Amino acid sequence: MNINPNVDLFIADGCGRCAYFASDKCKVRSWQMELQYIRQIMLETGLSEEIKWGVPVYTHCGKNIVIISALKDCVTFGFFKGVLLQDSYKILEKQGQSVQSARIIRFTSLDQILRLIEIIKEYVNEAVSIEESGAKVEFKKDLEPIPDELFEKFEEFPQLKAAFYALPAGKQRGYVIHFSQPKQPMTRISRIEKCIDKIMRGEGFHDGYKSK
Repeated sequence: MNINPNVDLFIADGCGRCAYFASDKCKVRSWQMELQYIRQIMLETGLSEEIKWGVPVYTHCGKNIVIISALKDCVTFGFFKGVLLQDSYKILEKQGQSVQSARIIRFTSLDQILRLIEIIKEYVNEAVSIEESGAKVEFKKDLEPIPDELFEKFEEFPQLKAAFYALPAGKQRGYVIHFSQPKQPMTRISRIEKCIDKIMRGEGFHDGYKSK
């Protein structure tokens, strides 16, 4: 069992990416019991427990398998390559229409988690087998009205993806235009990384300028 003390801090105080960190308004604090039970299930799978992007991520041989996060109305349990899972029990869903690889389970109660313990473990074992097989997701990039670098960042950081698609269409378009302008990939990546915090706060690219 590989216990990471930083996950204790996450469950106690949140991810630290917004002004509600360590306060009663933090979304994580609303789901502490559910997160504790999900964490226990994951520790029993033998995966390595880490904190990435402020939230718990469970890995196998350095590869991301599962990410856990708390939203206002649920806890999300996400598989990075969820689209490759068989989903025998039909419990997986997309978190946004443009998502191609990741799939999540939404938990809204402790009872729901307890009913699915063995199924969760079954899905995790399948996800590990998929990773060990070397299987890759075939991305249909022509369906994405966003630069490849942003699409890849979404797959790496599901919380950013959820925050981006929660923005109004006009704000999404503003970011896409800003990120797409540079010719060099590294410049596009730099622009994306500089805007992550604004997107996570629900702000548009031009919001800061309008307030000046």
